[in-house]
Amino acid sequence: MLNEMLDNVRKVHPLVHCITNYVTVNDCANILIACGGSPIMADDTGEVEEITSICGGLNINIGTLNQCTIPSMFLAGKRSNQLGHPVILDPVGAGASKLRTETSQKLLDEVRFIAIRGNISEIKTLAQGEGTTKGVDADIADVVTDQNLDGVVEFAKAFSKKTGAVVTITGAIDIVADEKKAYIIRNGNSMMADITGSGCMLTAMIAAYLVANPGKALEATAAAVCAMGLCGELAFDRIERTGGGNSTFRNYLIDGIYGLDGETLMRGARYEIK
Repeated sequence: MLNEMLDNVRKVHPLVHCITNYVTVNDCANILIACGGSPIMADDTGEVEEITSICGGLNINIGTLNQCTIPSMFLAGKRSNQLGHPVILDPVGAGASKLRTETSQKLLDEVRFIAIRGNISEIKTLAQGEGTTKGVDADIADVVTDQNLDGVVEFAKAFSKKTGAVVTITGAIDIVADEKKAYIIRNGNSMMADITGSGCMLTAMIAAYLVANPGKALEATAAAVCAMGLCGELAFDRIERTGGGNSTFRNYLIDGIYGLDGETLMRGARYEIK
């Protein structure tokens, strides 16, 4: 199943509209190209509705939230809903400031999302209306472990039921859940936390997988998360062999996504379903 999700992205070449943060915008564009999609970045209110109309899906990322882009997110989100295009939310740093938290909540109220991806602190903030983060990173008190895994899975399922979106919580253990089923994914490498943008890139890639696999939001999202984690492992293996630091790792990660095929994904994906 996961290999079919990947293969469909290569076949469809989905065009994804990204209203994303300027720290990682280039990496998001490159990861979309690497996975088989095509990116377009537009965040001015004068064109976002027109741009999103020609795309297959919309990625909203609040990483560098400001008063110029907030209206664009709502315009593009509502237009995408009218067209039936999948929309994904990445609530970067929700809980770190009142602006981020309130904007995330308002987006959930006014835009219908097919998927939401964030770290555990960000997702808890969305679910509870308030929370804490360490900047844009998860609060250490929120770390998902084998000891609290069952509780977090039930939390993710409940939040999915409330929002109607596939909920993805990423960290050392990744959880991808709808209201009935959850993928527990154990791919990845700790060096992924040493680069800026691995989460942003993943959200952009999930958007491409969602566009290319209509009606299979849970499976498509799980496939994208497995693919990113697996390519993190492959990138680290190359670092171990050839040397390099976090910048080299980022390049190897994108290379890994570019060269990934369905057979490698199926062989390397490590997950269970609850």
